[in-house]
Amino acid sequence: MSAKAIREATGKELINRLLEANTAAVRCKFASVTPETSFSALTETAPWLQRDKLVVKPDQLIKRRGKLGLIAVNKNFEEVKQWISERMNKDQKIGSAVGKLRNFIIEPFIPHKPEEEMYICIYSHRFADTILFYHQGGVDIGDVDSKALKLEVPVDESLDSSKIDKVLLKEVPATKKAMLNKFITALYKLYVELYFTYLEVNPLVVTEKEIYILDLAAKLDATAEFLCRPQWGDIEYPPPFGRDAYTEEAYIADLDAKSGASLKLTILNKKGRIWTMVAGGGASVIYSDTICDYGGASELANYGEYSGAPSEQQTYEYAKTILSLMCQEKHPEGKVLIIGGGIANFTNVAATFRGIITALREFQQRLIDNKISIFVRRAGPNYQEGLRRMREVGQTLGIPLYVFGPETHMTAICGMALGKKPIPEENAVSHETTTANFLLPSQSGSSYNFTNETTS
Repeated sequence: MSAKAIREATGKELINRLLEANTAAVRCKFASVTPETSFSALTETAPWLQRDKLVVKPDQLIKRRGKLGLIAVNKNFEEVKQWISERMNKDQKIGSAVGKLRNFIIEPFIPHKPEEEMYICIYSHRFADTILFYHQGGVDIGDVDSKALKLEVPVDESLDSSKIDKVLLKEVPATKKAMLNKFITALYKLYVELYFTYLEVNPLVVTEKEIYILDLAAKLDATAEFLCRPQWGDIEYPPPFGRDAYTEEAYIADLDAKSGASLKLTILNKKGRIWTMVAGGGASVIYSDTICDYGGASELANYGEYSGAPSEQQTYEYAKTILSLMCQEKHPEGKVLIIGGGIANFTNVAATFRGIITALREFQQRLIDNKISIFVRRAGPNYQEGLRRMREVGQTLGIPLYVFGPETHMTAICGMALGKKPIPEENAVSHETTTANFLLPSQSGSSYNFTNETTS
């Protein structure tokens, strides 16, 4: 399961289209605003903007917008435009994250009483879906985990509507129970059929006759796209607040979509000093965790992986993208590239390394200019040939390059790259000799020895 957050507008659009029509839920009216939006064109498609009182807020995966003063309530359209213009493309600090506000959502203001605000959340975990419900909602709800009533729906079991009344709606007035029961049943059905992994509404406004979905946060299981594409349509997964979307990420995502292999890239800190090019999804997590354990979290530049036997050309394109990003900004201490991985089971290490080596040669001068050091650790099919080629190219690159095989613990190079562990001299590739060290298995068990081979 790959849980990815979606915009509030996306979630409400899915509910508008696909929630059962026989509930008391009122259709969500909203208009999205970006830097490219024309307000005059917007009012033509949504004329209610000029006649209703409005609510406006950012739509960028920001939690607790009310507490942060990022919601304007009961405003006319001119006031909304002014409010947006004062914040559009302006830096906003939320916790330790700083980002620009670029997406907003405008909705009609729904007058209601505080006692009509409620809270509902559905989330998935390994053995069940959990439905949380509380008869009070809004910005001051507090710790819902301790307050809310919980109903577990085990995997492969359906929701029993009788349990909704018995477990969740204890504190709800009798006049609203049947309406709420029907809504929760329909909402959970939508949740399951559209492969949501998280769906929270706070507040959920429940009057005597109608239900209004005001603030919404949601995540989808992105791996279900092949099943849900007809219902979902084109889904945009925005980056977390404070991290812009990059064209390089989109390029790798496009390569991934066209390949049977797995190619992933997320840029965490474009100015960071520590970059990784890791083979294997599990290995990518382990390398990132190790770097963070060594105190490198603030300098970790990216997260990603290449695995599933990518071709030489695909690996070249992946490596070229990483190197291009690394060389865009210099770091006063230089940068390090960790080319890591465990022991591949079917990926041809020599073939993938040929793609990486082609990219390294192409970026040779820029690697030197940016004072980049490279640490390599790999094993698997044809790893000896791959490491031999990597050592050979290291003699001509003019940068520090260190090569390790399966005799070295998978993440040991992280400590070396961050200066936390000494680097064995025999693993350094000299730029001044034509003799390259490469790794071959010894005749004794699983240990490995270093041997020399003249490459001239």
